Amino acid sequence: MRDVDAIAALVVLAIIVAALAPRLRLPAPSILVLVGLGVGFVPGVEALHPTPELMTLGVLPPLLFAAAQQISLLDLRQVWRPVAVLAFGLVMVSAAAVAAVTQAVVPGMSLAVAFTFGAVLASTDPVAVTALSRELRLPPRVATLVQAESLFNDATSLVLFEVAVAAAVGSHVGTGNAVGRFVVLAAGGTAAGVITGWLAGLALRRAHDPTVQAAIALATPYVAAIAAQTTHVSPVTAVIVAGLMLGRRRARARHSEGRLLAGSVYEVVVFVLENAVFAVIGLQLATFMRGLYRDEAGTTAVLVVVVAVTLLAVRAIALAAPRRQWKTTAVMTWAGARGVIPLVAALAIPTQTDGGAPFPHRAMLLVAATAVVVVTLVVQGTTLAPLVRRLGVSTPPAALREELQRAERALALAALDSVDRLAESVDADDEAADSVRAELRRRAESAREPVGHGSPDALKQLRRELLDVEAAELARLRVAGEISAATFQQLQRRLDIEHSRLADQ
Repeated sequence: MRDVDAIAALVVLAIIVAALAPRLRLPAPSILVLVGLGVGFVPGVEALHPTPELMTLGVLPPLLFAAAQQISLLDLRQVWRPVAVLAFGLVMVSAAAVAAVTQAVVPGMSLAVAFTFGAVLASTDPVAVTALSRELRLPPRVATLVQAESLFNDATSLVLFEVAVAAAVGSHVGTGNAVGRFVVLAAGGTAAGVITGWLAGLALRRAHDPTVQAAIALATPYVAAIAAQTTHVSPVTAVIVAGLMLGRRRARARHSEGRLLAGSVYEVVVFVLENAVFAVIGLQLATFMRGLYRDEAGTTAVLVVVVAVTLLAVRAIALAAPRRQWKTTAVMTWAGARGVIPLVAALAIPTQTDGGAPFPHRAMLLVAATAVVVVTLVVQGTTLAPLVRRLGVSTPPAALREELQRAERALALAALDSVDRLAESVDADDEAADSVRAELRRRAESAREPVGHGSPDALKQLRRELLDVEAAELARLRVAGEISAATFQQLQRRLDIEHSRLADQ
């Protein structure tokens, strides 16, 4: 029960710290890793020993799934070329650069072991990136690029990690085997995600109970991860693809009440897991540091600084595209935090080689990898928002309000054009139709207070039909690229709330 008690206490502590973070005007992940680090050095506090399987199958699925649903396929299609370059090329270059500087700092370390360390830290982390950039109001293209990169580069880094570990423990690994393994992991994970997402979408369309819909949405990422793990493909890729598919079908796959309930459930689950996992990162660093030999402490400290600087330098050079403003490059570089995925990879470093000898420098690699994660979360995390404000890269609030008003007007006008046709189909009397017309005209002029007179049943039915018209217009605006994902989600939530309110009347 000690582990259970420790986890429960850590979750409670994480919730308290996350609740206080806004008052301190600091991102919760940055504070939480420091709190976890401090707790880890308190006398009498026992170390947690999370396994890679627990993190991959228990903690990551809902976090990755929620992050994937924040990206629309429409936005992803617009940035797929730079995302592909970053998800493959930048990961490989980062791993190679980290391996090179690691060999320079740690005498006698083999290339395979150094490359293992590089692969652990080669990718940015979707959980950390999403958590740190949530309130920044980055321009849509920049936000999509940063988040999509962090989602798709994990598969590359994890395959590199497998290849490097195999070489480090003494297994023979050829280039053909490495490429084949990558194809199997990525393609298999994609297939598992597509199948899971399709089945979940089918189940959501046929389930009418909001509680059942919320349960399906919550179970989907775990089903995708377990299916991928069972078939020996990438669970991370499977969960991400399933999240993208359900995010695309969200407006059609669920009823309004189901979307509202599922959204509320996910907010709670993501809040608890996300905050707890950052505290675990800090706690793990304290655990790993206690297992480090004293004569390795100085070298490890130098390695952490050199690797953190190397990752930033390589990232800045790779992002410096000819047509991209230097301010955007600076923000995208600083937003590339490491997080949970590198911790999972570090935990997966084996303890022994094939010959039975201890894995070389394992304690040092665990400390250095986790320390680099903590440095990025604390240093980059606490300074990212001030950097965005100082450079003026964020979207002005006035522009966001203007976009929202334009979309609101378009929805109201679309509904207004359909009043006569729908009033006749639902047998609404003239008084009900006139009342709804007046309401829609006021909304088109930015007034949003609902009013209405006439037959209550006819008025309710007419409003329900018109909400469907507004939902269709909202989907058209999104597909046409006239509104951002944030505006779409905000207005869809408003329509869902109105739908739910009518159902309760």
